[in-house]
This record gives sequence, structure tokens and C-alpha cells, in this order.
Amino acid sequence: QVQLVESGGGLVQAGGSLRLSCVASGTTIRFDRMGWYRQAPGKQRELVATITNGGITNYADSLKGRFTISRDNAENMVYLQMNSLKAEDTAVYYCYGRLYYTREYWGQGTQVTVSS
Repeated sequence: QVQLVESGGGLVQAGGSLRLSCVASGTTIRFDRMGWYRQAPGKQRELVATITNGGITNYADSLKGRFTISRDNAENMVYLQMNSLKAEDTAVYYCYGRLYYTREYWGQGTQVTVSS
């Protein structure tokens, strides 16, 4: 059974930084795409960033320059470095992984709270 498990969330002051990590288990096959989405209270889940197994990245326009996604293909892990955090970045952050270009998996989410 494929599982994605996030870690690294928490409470941080505005202007601070956090690094989220996500590790996949239950498969040795490399995800063709991994990434991060977030959902704030009362809002829909939205894209944060994705990265292919070839290293091609895609970011939400509003987050470019502050967030950086990276991955370790050998370990099927994906990371999200978040800098200059703002109160509006407060959300549950979900790890995403896709296998065989069709099978999608989600982590359980990790809470990020930015105090102003």
C-alpha cells in the first residue's frame, strides 16, 4: 500500500521559515510527479508546487521566490522550503505523488500556522 507521510509543519512567526518533508512508502517505483498542495480554512485545496522526476518544477505564481520545491528520487522524497512566511500561508499542507501518470496519492496533511 502506497503511503505519503509529511513532516515539518508547525507554528512560526511571520517572516520565518519552515521546511516540509514527505516520504513515500509501499513502492520502490519512482513517482513521475510529486508536489505540495495546501488548504486554508474555508478555502479549496490549491497548488503550491510540483516537481517531475526529471526536476521540472511548477509553482503557484503567488509563491514564486519564497517557496522552493526539491526531491530525492532515490528515496522517493519531496521537500518544500518555505521562506518569508506570511499569515496567509497558514494552511494544511498536503504531499502529492503520482505513479504511472495516472495513480494519485495524498498524504494526511501537516499543519502550518504563521502568526502575525
